[in-house]
Amino acid sequence: IDVDKFRGTDNVFSRLRNRQSHGHTVQLRIMRCLNSRTMNTLKAPSRYLAGSAVSCPRPRLKKPCHRLLEPIVCQASSGSTPLASSDDPQSSQSNIITSQAPAIFQALDRLKAPKWLFRTVACIILGGQVVTRIFKGKVHWKNTADQLKLVGPNSLGVSLLTSGFVGMVFTIQFVREFTKLGLTRSVGGVLALALSRELTPVVTAIIIAGRVGSAFAAELGTMQVSEQMDSLRVLNTDPVDYLVTPRVLASMIAGPILNVLCFAMGIGASVLLADLVYNVPANVILDSARRALTAYDVGTSMVKSWVFGTIVSTISCAWGFTTSGGAKGVGESTTSAVVISLVSIFIVDFALSYLFFQGQGDALKQLK
Repeated sequence: IDVDKFRGTDNVFSRLRNRQSHGHTVQLRIMRCLNSRTMNTLKAPSRYLAGSAVSCPRPRLKKPCHRLLEPIVCQASSGSTPLASSDDPQSSQSNIITSQAPAIFQALDRLKAPKWLFRTVACIILGGQVVTRIFKGKVHWKNTADQLKLVGPNSLGVSLLTSGFVGMVFTIQFVREFTKLGLTRSVGGVLALALSRELTPVVTAIIIAGRVGSAFAAELGTMQVSEQMDSLRVLNTDPVDYLVTPRVLASMIAGPILNVLCFAMGIGASVLLADLVYNVPANVILDSARRALTAYDVGTSMVKSWVFGTIVSTISCAWGFTTSGGAKGVGESTTSAVVISLVSIFIVDFALSYLFFQGQGDALKQLK
């Protein structure tokens, strides 16, 4: 079978399911074999296509939500360990899993751990794999550029619109209260600090989680349940390199950029509202913001956006990777990925704020 003929197709299985070679139907189970011997099988199918005797079974864990572990198990079993015999596939698969799976997953499987715990562990492992590949330079740059367009320019409009209205809402509250105290000249500084330190990074991360994170989880989940992940492995392509790393890297790059643009939009909307409605001159707001902001505030804002983008993309990809159960499972994984991403954003935001801004501050002293 000429495998190169099928490269780039959306689903290799649909093309190879009924294809004939040497009088034998290509077995779908051979296409699901994830180790290096699969390519030799496809090039010389007469070696393994003797009736129904398939020498390369696909190991499965006890629960369908553990499918992220299959590449680990298959890759471990493709070394010196001989392929299992098809005479007793259930026992051979169980032996492969219990002997080759990482110890932490063996323990979780024995304890019958819930699905969310397996997904959490899988998310940590997937994040570590992505970081390793980025440092090694194993990045698919074309896919990264495509995902960067999705995370950046395609999300810019809704991010700017949201930030603009958030800035105007806080302008109403600050001007209303500060005017009574005679602190109109401090409005710009307080607004700038609130937007740069907390509001803009969090709002940007929420937009990314709702718009981009859900797309990542749904797309990867659909590919998982339709066995397109296995198609990539058959074509000797690592799904983490081809699908996950570009998405995480794009979110790392686009998050801080969106944060800066949204901050500028929030300040601009605040200045416009204060000048037109409350008769506070624009130069007063901008001068107050300039005196209150420091490079440290801008730097911490960028770090927060970078961390939030990394967390959202990693969680969404991990939840998509561990999807099972067809269309219903894709919907559940997408919803769960967005909810977990939002909760993680607020938890990490508290931790970073406590780390960066612990103790007494003196930013408002510059406004006197």
